[in-house]
Amino acid sequence: MKSNEEFESYEGEASLSPIPLSIGSPIIRPEDKNQIKANAVEAMNHYANQEISLLKKQADLIVQQVREIENRLKVSEKIYQSDIRFVPVIGQVYHLYEKDDHFTLSLIGPDEWGQSKNTRKFVASVKLLGDHSWDVIRKN
Repeated sequence: MKSNEEFESYEGEASLSPIPLSIGSPIIRPEDKNQIKANAVEAMNHYANQEISLLKKQADLIVQQVREIENRLKVSEKIYQSDIRFVPVIGQVYHLYEKDDHFTLSLIGPDEWGQSKNTRKFVASVKLLGDHSWDVIRKN
């Protein structure tokens, strides 16, 4: 740091003076570099944590979507291994039943059997999607 004697002989432009040159001059205070660094680090951490949080939410959504697709594939495999006595139509709802480890796809829902008592266990109501996988609408 320069001594006061060195500043007293300043002869440059008044606006660039390192010390006040008159009574009306603004007060010149040294900057607290540690505070500036601390504020910068705090802001950096705040915004980085916001971005990390957003990316975690996006990753959770992707993982959820992967699980849903895996579940659709499992159900689709069961359905395509089941006994189907009609040609399924995309967008229509069908009902999957099980009896003695054998699956059957039916047009008749679990509440539509009426007097003829269904002897099979209701597994799920499903809808055929455009990619020929099946979406589970209702599970037992």
